[in-house]
Amino acid sequence: MSERATREETVNVVWSGNWVAERLGVALEGGDELGDLLGLALRRNPKRAHLLVSNVLGKHVPQLPSVVHGAGYELGERVRALLGPQAARRAVVLGYAETATGLGHAVADGLRDAPYLHSTRRPVAGVAPAGGFEESHSHATSHLLLPEDRDLLAGGGPASTLVLVDDEFSTGNTVLNTVRALHALHPRERYVIVALVDMRSPADRDRLTAFAAEIGARVDLVTRAAGTVALPDGVLERGQALVAEQEARVPASAPPSVPVPAHVTRVALDWPAGVPDGGRHGFTPDHRAALEAALQAMAERIATALDAGAPDRGDDHGQGADGDRDRIPAGEHDRDRSPARGQGQNRVGGRDRVRDQDQGRVRAPRRVLVLGFEELMYAPLRLGTALEELLGARAEVRYSTTTRSPVLAVDDPGYAIRTRLVFPAHDDPADGPGDRYAYNVAGAGFDAVVAVVDSTADTPALHAPDGLLARLAEHTGQVLLAVVPSYTPTPVQEPAVLPEPLRGPDFSSYAPDEVGWLLQDLSDTELEAPTEEREEAIQSGGAHYAESLPVEYQPSPAYQALFTAALETSAARIARAVGTVTETVLAERGPRPVLVSLARAGTPVGVLMRRWARHRHGLDLPHYAISIVRGRGIDATALRWLAAHHDPADVVFVDGWTGKGAITRELAAAIEAFEASGGPAGFDPEIAVLADPGGCVRTYGTREDFLIPSACLNSTVSGLISRTVLRADLVGPDDFHGGKFYRELAASDVSNHFLDTVAARFDDVAAEVDDATKELLAADRAPTWEGWAAVERISEEYGIHDVNLVKPGVGETTRVLLRRVPWKILARRGAGPDLEHIRLLAEQRGVPVEEVDDLPYSCVGLIHPRFTRGATGADGKAVAAGSPVADGGEAVREA
Repeated sequence: MSERATREETVNVVWSGNWVAERLGVALEGGDELGDLLGLALRRNPKRAHLLVSNVLGKHVPQLPSVVHGAGYELGERVRALLGPQAARRAVVLGYAETATGLGHAVADGLRDAPYLHSTRRPVAGVAPAGGFEESHSHATSHLLLPEDRDLLAGGGPASTLVLVDDEFSTGNTVLNTVRALHALHPRERYVIVALVDMRSPADRDRLTAFAAEIGARVDLVTRAAGTVALPDGVLERGQALVAEQEARVPASAPPSVPVPAHVTRVALDWPAGVPDGGRHGFTPDHRAALEAALQAMAERIATALDAGAPDRGDDHGQGADGDRDRIPAGEHDRDRSPARGQGQNRVGGRDRVRDQDQGRVRAPRRVLVLGFEELMYAPLRLGTALEELLGARAEVRYSTTTRSPVLAVDDPGYAIRTRLVFPAHDDPADGPGDRYAYNVAGAGFDAVVAVVDSTADTPALHAPDGLLARLAEHTGQVLLAVVPSYTPTPVQEPAVLPEPLRGPDFSSYAPDEVGWLLQDLSDTELEAPTEEREEAIQSGGAHYAESLPVEYQPSPAYQALFTAALETSAARIARAVGTVTETVLAERGPRPVLVSLARAGTPVGVLMRRWARHRHGLDLPHYAISIVRGRGIDATALRWLAAHHDPADVVFVDGWTGKGAITRELAAAIEAFEASGGPAGFDPEIAVLADPGGCVRTYGTREDFLIPSACLNSTVSGLISRTVLRADLVGPDDFHGGKFYRELAASDVSNHFLDTVAARFDDVAAEVDDATKELLAADRAPTWEGWAAVERISEEYGIHDVNLVKPGVGETTRVLLRRVPWKILARRGAGPDLEHIRLLAEQRGVPVEEVDDLPYSCVGLIHPRFTRGATGADGKAVAAGSPVADGGEAVREA
């Protein structure tokens, strides 16, 4: 490696952890090198407030590409020396997404002959997971392993070594989870753990030793430095309060009020054919050789584009778009005392100077940032090392990447994250839209930024006025875009036999002919999490609501008695709505529709509609339950199963009720996307519901907002089945979505009691149903979307500014009280008995009920805006005394 590649930068005067250490009492205990390698920052995370920020990883702090690659390469050489050349050739290197994908790749480079794979949070169509694991302290936990070669993880068999690479080794939980999962699939005799820093406590060190003995394998550890983080009592709560205080004081970086599209120059890299963009699906020594051979030519193309678009700076020594180009870059802490850049270079005003041979004057070299993209770390890193070598003294090349991780920015020399750029995700992530971040780029004095993304992420959102490229253009004079083609693995053939539906009594307490569940059984998987923890993770963007389950609510005797009374009172009303919607479906979609209920709220309704058709017409209608997830769409595997067994035109989707119509829109978009992706055509996205208070559909039993007792409980009124689960490490591309059967709650099950009570009233309401059906079939039933308009109004009036936190109608309000963290309940004045259970639940959770006029629903549940447990108390009750939650239209702030 060159002399430039062996240079390292160290912070000598102002440690970038001082700010956190002074305020929270957090300390790094270890050798002197530990403070040189790491700084400290704060983040909003319910499990760990502090963030160790590496100065040599190239994620949050822009660093010389040669230093970043060299740090990993050196660790790889140490592993090679530890194993010996022959064992190194049989090793497999596994890196962790997203932070260590580039580090792991550099370690594999140091081993020379080892193939590389990194975990990913991006599911890829046609590639079934070969495994997965959890990262317990992370804001986004699920890791997928998606090797194109299914034998890659097996390597050379038990005698081969698995090398696991992460940026820091803090508790060891992630490594234990990984080894436990992979050892069960491919047992090995030896594992090597590689990290830049080992920050485990003595107890965690003992735990790893015991684990190695338990599985009968040798576990070695190779790290750059070791130490511990000293955390005083109460640091998590104090850290969260400090984050809230800083965020209230300094608003997050936002785009200009009138954004201007960025001028971006595309660079055609001519990426070598057949070389993957990274290690998501595996990267072999042959791939490495092909990439090495192509790096110089790609760097020359970037350099040519930089020169062609460089502004004439004259004698301004770097003055440009920021008007302060000689300011010390964020993350370098102190001019002239910033990290040393090597020997024999003249430092003037904190920047290297070179002589312009043509003009005979001294000028500052250009500062160029090569900016990678989340998991795409290695490709931009190697482009950066090649560009650094090519430009030499003509430019100072730095490297960092964007990230999913939200971190507080504080513009202080003693804090590791000086500035933060926020922009929307631009790769259509599986867990839905959300903010992404680039740290220490704004104000860092970069004359040019080379943004490197894969083709999957080269979307309109990237080029939008509020997108990443526009945000970069606000802080640099030149933006280049280099797109690496996303590697497409060889498609996996669809299984010849799709899984069969689950049926009772093995799955659900319903009779086997009542419903077939197009789900996979996850009953033995621990998925439940406390309500407050789930809410914080969902609202922070760290998790999707479908990735976990709420703890099942167990009704008190008073609430159970209320349910029983409500059922007796409303049974005839429900039977009338069931009959009306069923007769409407038979008249317009008959004569033998296939009922497909949206699990799980729609399932009791689908069973009742099936019972009505059999009772009144002697029809034995097929009925299935299918999963649909807001933000993720419908279960495509289940749709393929339906198309293989029935005519899609006969399928009628069934749900319990409409709120604001989010699922109605979700289903329409999901069916369109399913067909566009090549799925069987012919499914009608219209939903038939028992009650349509939101005016969102044209097939309904009533548009009144009234109490449907099946909304009062969770699984115990829905066949003992959980809400559906969609998590990438549990559900592969050809799997049904998941669900749990709570057999242990059988003593509390009222599912069939609910069905039998309503069905017993069918004959009593038959004449009314006939009249109501005739009236509906002759009426204009076009959706009015009145509910959506009301929700938007309420969201603004109450300062929430997020329609997803406004849940209209009796059914949705009940769900808020049972599953989420409620803020307050709006009740239509004089709503009466339909809201008795709402008032009881609200009283139990300490939630205020506010009576209002001009409400199109009987009630509306408001989820706590921007929830944190610090704002509500650990029990999740309402708003803690003294919390400045505004009334009316004022913005809501966290305590």
